[in-house]
Amino acid sequence: MILTLIFLLLVLFIVYAFISTRKKKANAFPENWHNLLLKNVHFYKELPDFEQQRFQKRMMIFLSEVYLESVDIELNDLDKVLIASSAVIPVFNFPEWHYKNLSTILVYPEQFNEDLGFAQSDEKRNIAGMVGNGQFEHQMILSRKALHEGFEQKSHIHNTGIHEFVHLIDKIDGFTDGVPESLIQHSYVIPWLKIIHKEMEAINDNKSDIRSY
Repeated sequence: MILTLIFLLLVLFIVYAFISTRKKKANAFPENWHNLLLKNVHFYKELPDFEQQRFQKRMMIFLSEVYLESVDIELNDLDKVLIASSAVIPVFNFPEWHYKNLSTILVYPEQFNEDLGFAQSDEKRNIAGMVGNGQFEHQMILSRKALHEGFEQKSHIHNTGIHEFVHLIDKIDGFTDGVPESLIQHSYVIPWLKIIHKEMEAINDNKSDIRSY
């Protein structure tokens, strides 16, 4: 009886492990999204054709790994394109990068306050985006209005979507070290900084093959 119970528990564990680790298959890239990208995402527009195709694949992989939810609005194609672009741009040159510390992106129609209130009657609605902590761990909250406004300019400095993903990268090792605003415009260098930071810590702990100078 005990052996049978142990066997059943083992089978259940294997099934659970398989389901929890199985990756969701990425959907095909919608053809109409290419024009949306050309019109709204300067980073994509500047890429050569073969790199644009790689960007498209990265977008679809990202969208297969997170849930997009919204409050009081229905997300359209442009919303999804801008969210996925915000995620891909900072890590575009890191083909194996996955946001393992993100499961859900919640989109509000407007800016919101610390209590997530976004109605006209709510005070201090000055938050355009945030990476969640505590009960909102592994979640990102974005203002749809701020998301769109961020892509209306070529600079990434005031791009809310990219800004929040850079902070998510900063947090991926469990530490929020702080990212200088001047680096947000060159957000694709942030993953390099995280790797360098990790290697420097290893050097200090004598756990790296790189000599300390």
